[in-house]
Amino acid sequence: MQTTFTRSLLASAIAFGLSVSAFAAKVPEGTKLADKQEIIINNGAEPQSFDPHKTEGVPESQISYQLLEGLASKDSDGNVIPAVAMSWENTPDYKTWTFKLRPEAKWSNGELVTAHDFVYAWQRLADPATAAPYSSYLNYMQIENAQDIIEGKKKPSELGVKAVDDHTFVVTLSSPVPYLVGMTTHQSVLPVPKSVVEKLGDAWVKKENFVGNGAYKITNHVINEKIEFERSATYWNDKETVINKATFLAIPLATTDVQRYRAGEIDVTNYGLPTELFPKLKAEIPNELFVVRTLSTYFYEFNNKKAPFDNINVRKALNLALDRNVITDKVLAQGQTPTYVFTPTYVSEGADIKQPAYSTQSMAERNAEAIKLLEEAGFSKANPLKFTVLYNTNENHKKIAIAVASLWKQNTKGLVDVKLENQEWKTFLDTRRQGKSDVARAGWAADYDHTTTFLNYFLSNSSNNTSFYQSKEYDDALAESYKATDATGRMAAYAKAEEVLAKDYPIVPIYNYVNTRLVKPYVKGYEGKDSQDHIYLRNLYLIKQ
Repeated sequence: MQTTFTRSLLASAIAFGLSVSAFAAKVPEGTKLADKQEIIINNGAEPQSFDPHKTEGVPESQISYQLLEGLASKDSDGNVIPAVAMSWENTPDYKTWTFKLRPEAKWSNGELVTAHDFVYAWQRLADPATAAPYSSYLNYMQIENAQDIIEGKKKPSELGVKAVDDHTFVVTLSSPVPYLVGMTTHQSVLPVPKSVVEKLGDAWVKKENFVGNGAYKITNHVINEKIEFERSATYWNDKETVINKATFLAIPLATTDVQRYRAGEIDVTNYGLPTELFPKLKAEIPNELFVVRTLSTYFYEFNNKKAPFDNINVRKALNLALDRNVITDKVLAQGQTPTYVFTPTYVSEGADIKQPAYSTQSMAERNAEAIKLLEEAGFSKANPLKFTVLYNTNENHKKIAIAVASLWKQNTKGLVDVKLENQEWKTFLDTRRQGKSDVARAGWAADYDHTTTFLNYFLSNSSNNTSFYQSKEYDDALAESYKATDATGRMAAYAKAEEVLAKDYPIVPIYNYVNTRLVKPYVKGYEGKDSQDHIYLRNLYLIKQ
């Protein structure tokens, strides 16, 4: 799916009659809407923050996308569409991009959204004082001086962004990025209101202070229970929005989520249905069950700076001894596919990435080699490899962890002894980021539809890299992609980087996700076609039952 708009594509779309309604709920003519346009969705966890520069997870992004809107956004099919930017153009070398902002875009306090807000927001993201977990995203975008600013070598004011006037935002890159527009949909590069943040500091995200430019605004927040939204009358396309009120719940337990859905208390569940209930739900309410193949990888990350996981043979042994098919076919059995590489091969420009050779070996061969490697590393039945696997509170994560621990012990004939520990979402993220875990469950969902959204994760200077893997060979391989003059050259560089990653074993890739969720038949505008499975309230509407 094409996610990068150039000026010519956008101009063509407008010439062929692309209307403003393409950017909101698409209600077919003759549809009878429900009198009450209020929806309840389970978001799965209490967010870290409402500040897009202080967050890094999916639960947070789903809130940010309701409250704030970036240069570009997504429609219900997952296509990139204009948002605050009504048009854009790029130089032939893809290193300078000019975005024209729509003059009717406003903040919820009535002030205009300007290019100065975007300059301020992106400089704030880069500023080391912000300590943004996603600061590296600006470097992923190849924005001029981003890495030097993140490292404190240059000032935030030197970032390659500028406001030519209130409605012209110019971005200068150090290397060509043809897919840049798709990257601007991400939560980390959403705008923040300069005047409000400068006045209130970190207190700007309190419910009573929050000012956004999205289709919705916060009306209530009960920690660990719910967040309530209502339509924002100042949103530039409010007239095309249908849902009036929405409630996001913070239910981490999938069984509770399903119980409340079936009791009529929830309209849309969180993704990740209980494995034991999946066959029953598929049989009883197939028209309410959505299975979306997403650009996401489930993996276990080693703390590569901590013994014994600084030993490549230990990491390799644990990769060899894990039978991924048991996890996908027996533990989950919802359509997940085993993988031995980090990047999904079906992502844009990922077709050259190949699974490593050991993926075709028999488990008997792999287990024998794993045992040999562990014994050479000094482990035995009397002195097994002992460590803790950390996961965030979730029934499916627990089932996977139990199965993985059992497989490692069984396939190494007792040379591995695993303990399990679960933590609630915010604590779990903090533990990983501080390097306090041994091995941790992890999942990476694409920030945009392109191979680099995965490969950037393991760069030595990446702020997302909580496995603490560092490799000059890997960094150099990915750097080569920016020197390529076409997709063929880029794809070869991506395949090389993934090959380096696979031979270093910094993680245990396990499977590529499918998102499974339940959606009431009267909820429309959720198509299950977005490979990132984002939910934007402005795309939804309720019909009469």
